Amino acid sequence: MANFSVDVRTDPDGSLVVQPSGDLGTECAVQFRQILVHAVRKLRPLRLIVDLGEVTAVDPINLGTLAALCDLADDHRVVVFLHHAPAAIGDELRAAGVPPQRLVVPAGAVRL
Repeated sequence: MANFSVDVRTDPDGSLVVQPSGDLGTECAVQFRQILVHAVRKLRPLRLIVDLGEVTAVDPINLGTLAALCDLADDHRVVVFLHHAPAAIGDELRAAGVPPQRLVVPAGAVRL
């Protein structure tokens, strides 16, 4: 887990922001999933933003976690957005079942 960290903060608008950095691999899958599930089930913010701008790679387990997060959040009436995903990771997330409207790219970024 040496190449993974996660910051959690609340923005002034009340959004809970989870910002992982590094590789989201199998060694951090349990910890990452626990953070996200706790946020949705216990903290229940109106909006949960997962900022993927500092993520270098996402393994299939964590791709599935992020896809399942969207459904879990819907069940708990929490709006989830995945921000700043690099293009390749965004493609993997869509292939894993993340709805495209959940992916937010920075202004000026070009998606092909």
